[in-house]
Amino acid sequence: MKYHILYNPSSDNGRGGADEEAVEKLLAGSEIVKQNIISIDTQEYIRSETAPDDIILICGGDGTLNRFVNSIDVENVNRRIDYYAAGTGNDFFRDLGLARGVIAENINACITGLPRVTVKGKTYRFFNGVGFGIDGYCCEVGDRMRAAGKTDINYAGIAIKGLLFHFKPANATVTIDGKTTGYRKVWLAPTMKGRFYGGGMMPVPKQDRGDTEKKLSVLVWHGSGKLKTLSIFPGIFKGQHLKHSECCKSFSGKTVNVRFDRPCALQIDGETITGVEEYTAEA
Repeated sequence: MKYHILYNPSSDNGRGGADEEAVEKLLAGSEIVKQNIISIDTQEYIRSETAPDDIILICGGDGTLNRFVNSIDVENVNRRIDYYAAGTGNDFFRDLGLARGVIAENINACITGLPRVTVKGKTYRFFNGVGFGIDGYCCEVGDRMRAAGKTDINYAGIAIKGLLFHFKPANATVTIDGKTTGYRKVWLAPTMKGRFYGGGMMPVPKQDRGDTEKKLSVLVWHGSGKLKTLSIFPGIFKGQHLKHSECCKSFSGKTVNVRFDRPCALQIDGETITGVEEYTAEA
């Protein structure tokens, strides 16, 4: 048995190399091959460089895992997939109830049968969630900071500054399983497969990634002013924002369409797409 460590040197704010070394220590005594996941055709690498009894170990953050599930035929990979969380948010690991520093073994069941989201005519798999609104804005700003060489990126701080000064809410129509509702002044409109995103936020705390019906959950945060939104916002880390039902509403369904009246940034498992006016997620 051989481990193929597919690592992302850019993960964990550029500390991916150190994380890859930590994985090696956990696998001491095993046969190991290391490969930078950014530099390969993952599907071709698995086909040509691995044997059926080899183990693929992904070392990176949620964005790295998203890259992996969207670059291969995950339904027919026919290899055991393990995962070592080495990102800034690690929300997938958090949802599995695991702490950083251990290996999640055989996550195949968690990354097959995933929901899909269509954005700007392109379809992606996702395993945590799709964020539209100030969450996408935060990822966009974080990407710009990272590109400028900054490593200490505080998404909560970005969100607070965005709420107070920079992000402008949009009007939106939200369609869930064919039922459409219009909302004004929408701050957040994510659709979730798991419970967590954004480094521990729980927009829909009752969402269960193992739900046998495979339903998705949606949060619509709308109508509140800047100061009220700011005062409620910390509660999203414990799911307490839903106590404010006048502005925070949750729904579930299998097909979700969200359309904003102006372009905004959107994030899929932490990966940012800018200038988006709508998305459609399907369980």
